[in-house]
Amino acid sequence: MLDIKFIRENAELVKEAAQKKNIAFDVQELLSADDNRKAILAEVEAMRGKQNEIADSVPRAENVEAREKLIAESKSLKDILQAKELELTAAMHVWQALMVQVPNLPDVSVPEGKEDSDNVEVRTWGTIPKFSFTPKDHIELFEKHDMADFERGTKVAGFRGYVLKGDGARLVFALSQFVLNELSKENFIPMMVPSLVRRAPLVGTGFLPQGEEDLYKTQDGDFLAGTAEVGTMGYHMDEVLSLSDLPKKYLSFSTSFRREAGSHSKDTKGLIRVHEFFKWEQVILCEASHEESVKFHEYLTENSEKLMQKLGIPYHVVLNCGGDLGLGQVKKYDIEAWVPSQNTYRETHSASYFHDFQTRRLNIRYKDNEGKLRFAHSLNNTAIAMPRILVPLVENYQNADGSITIPEVLRPYMGGKEKIG
Repeated sequence: MLDIKFIRENAELVKEAAQKKNIAFDVQELLSADDNRKAILAEVEAMRGKQNEIADSVPRAENVEAREKLIAESKSLKDILQAKELELTAAMHVWQALMVQVPNLPDVSVPEGKEDSDNVEVRTWGTIPKFSFTPKDHIELFEKHDMADFERGTKVAGFRGYVLKGDGARLVFALSQFVLNELSKENFIPMMVPSLVRRAPLVGTGFLPQGEEDLYKTQDGDFLAGTAEVGTMGYHMDEVLSLSDLPKKYLSFSTSFRREAGSHSKDTKGLIRVHEFFKWEQVILCEASHEESVKFHEYLTENSEKLMQKLGIPYHVVLNCGGDLGLGQVKKYDIEAWVPSQNTYRETHSASYFHDFQTRRLNIRYKDNEGKLRFAHSLNNTAIAMPRILVPLVENYQNADGSITIPEVLRPYMGGKEKIG
């Protein structure tokens, strides 16, 4: 959420941000709603002041007649005030609904574009494998080695259901332990956060109201989050942090859920696009400084790149265009891993920074050196998302005989095993 004063002073920039992000938003509608809210609020405050003035005058009335006249005037004013307060409540609801639709301003380095095909490659790493045989896709490899059961997974969980078993399950736990150990060296605090969350942290992180169709909702009005970012950011909601504690660096794990609304025809088989998955997420809260945000954005991206390099999975990094940014993101990098069976890169990580967009919504503040309350800045990046990462892993490490070489860094977590099959 942006500050209304900033929006008023930079209405044209907000309008341009909406256009660049390909988001339908009318900034003038918000400003009109804000004018209406403030006008009604001024009336309400004037009436309350008048009512207090009358209340103070009643005990000092010269006689019974004057006192009764003041009491009658107060009663009449109270009825009018109650109606006006209802009007203010309605105006506030309209204003708040528009405020949570205001897009954050993208960084000047964000390229123009409407969708992910317009993202710009920043760098590549690794050598794309050249096989002397026709490479199998991950579904065939998983089924060949009894590492997954997609048919029974669908029987149990429905569309996009899956069951990981044997070395498929072991690889998930191996990757999880590998990432935990590696990022603990960077002094991230490990956390396991709830997947079942209230509405407030989803609104605060910017996933609601726009993304509600992609969330699973319970009969009690709670939601299943699509990333540990939500639970982690909600952890400090309505708190004032100490400057000495910043930056706060969390490595958070949760089961994640996404309905994949609008993606019914995409990646309908296999492990790339599933409804339920497991994720380690890097989250940082830092001082309210653009330079700090940029520094930590590069740092988070570098962390994930190091993990990919140690796993030996070829990838490239892309800078997301305006149309591929979320409502609150200032800038985002995607890491996309090479998938041999598809002869292309597929996204495995997303690194974003938000300035104070999320923390203003969540009311996460700190006191600066001058004692002034400031909204912290927030950033996040995927550490590892499973089982999706298994797709490029097994496909890049497959051999002519159908076996799969286990990356060296994972072997200690796989009982020393070097190959599957």
